[in-house]
Amino acid sequence: MPVSPRLLPLLLAALLAGCDARQPDFSQAEPGEALSGGHASVAQADHNAFSLPSANLTPVRRLDFSVGNSFFRAPWVIAPSTTTARDGLGPLFNTNACQNCHIKDGRGHPPAADAASAVSMLLRLSIPAGPGQEAQLQRHGVIAEPTYGGQLQDMAIPGHAPEGRIRLEWQTHRITLADGSEVELRQPKLQLSDLGYGPLHPQTQFSLRIAPPMIGLGLLEAIADADLLALADPDDSNGDGISGRANQVWYDARGQSVIGRFGWKAGQPTLNQQNAHAFAGDMGLTTSLLPADDCTSAQGACQQMPNGGSPEVSDNILASVLFYSRNLAVPQRRQVDAPQVLKGKALFHQAGCASCHTPKFITRADAAEPELAGQTIRPYSDLLLHDMGPGLADQRPEFLASGQEWRTPPLWGIGLTQQVSGHTQFLHDGRARNLLEAIFWHGGEAQAARDAVSHFSRDEREALLAFLNSL
Repeated sequence: MPVSPRLLPLLLAALLAGCDARQPDFSQAEPGEALSGGHASVAQADHNAFSLPSANLTPVRRLDFSVGNSFFRAPWVIAPSTTTARDGLGPLFNTNACQNCHIKDGRGHPPAADAASAVSMLLRLSIPAGPGQEAQLQRHGVIAEPTYGGQLQDMAIPGHAPEGRIRLEWQTHRITLADGSEVELRQPKLQLSDLGYGPLHPQTQFSLRIAPPMIGLGLLEAIADADLLALADPDDSNGDGISGRANQVWYDARGQSVIGRFGWKAGQPTLNQQNAHAFAGDMGLTTSLLPADDCTSAQGACQQMPNGGSPEVSDNILASVLFYSRNLAVPQRRQVDAPQVLKGKALFHQAGCASCHTPKFITRADAAEPELAGQTIRPYSDLLLHDMGPGLADQRPEFLASGQEWRTPPLWGIGLTQQVSGHTQFLHDGRARNLLEAIFWHGGEAQAARDAVSHFSRDEREALLAFLNSL
């Protein structure tokens, strides 16, 4: 049916209004934009900003949070001990308390040159898969190094040798931006010494990983799988150069492959499984999910040591730590209406950063905890894998993730890193000493965004950083 000429202006206006409604408005903050974690957000911006419970927890639930906090902070001890609830440490381990890696529930860092151990940095180990190892690869994502396992543990209880000593040497190079400014970038070179159990496999693959911040993890767990898959474009069908994809990882409790969302390569599906693997790998503690010690068959003396019970971490303690890690609140943003921050937000989108650092989700109505359900959150991550180019590559695959792929890390809280953790060392191995260096390490799918930032003026770069520091 033909449209009356008198209606054409109205239809055109309606179409234009619909288009305008879909365009972001960077002239002002969105309603509720300061509440990065929805109603669970907290108004804190000091050194304790990452250590508070979800703001919408009831007083009784805050007591549960405090119980979990005590087990997260308290050191575990060697078995046998009169401290029966917290014994069984080691024999090989990286730390004796969760809080030692996640400093103030924040970001870890590479070891200083004179550090006794790496503490908040881990070294993952694996070897290439061989024939007949497909089932093992499906279940574990990697083939562990045969002598040392999947993680080098640089501490041990008395009478046992640590697996080795981790040190880093730094190589630097400079890049020149379009306006003539220079930025120095550094890259770690791994130095291993004092290997306690003989040589490593000649094809060993290494991946350095600093401990990530703990905030908002329960909210990330509450994002629907369908919402993440809707963002995936593994074949880059829209031709924008971004081809994010979900990792598919093994869910121990269900015995099946599901979407991964935790860890630097999205190698864990749930917080409970992430916690159980951290207890095993970081502290040598067994759980009902992982009942075997972290010692390998080549470490007989390790396997023969007394344990702290079966399991060493009781289901009640594991559940308390799970509740704590689900409810570490995201701090509210600062200065969301400041002109420089709004300008930086527009530049963030203009450069294409939001193509991977997805600003906003609404959590599932059936989230594991009612306080986390139906929340409008702003993590600035799609939790998908992206090829970040050879500069950031560790060349160590993990489940579907290639040696050049990394999960998009959430950006919420990133502007409080200095206040909470006492440093500004970013990316998976802490190589970036500030946010600008982190940006200029981006390559692969993020190369176009990096190049766009390299052509920003100094004022535009400062606005972009102001926006990031407001998160």
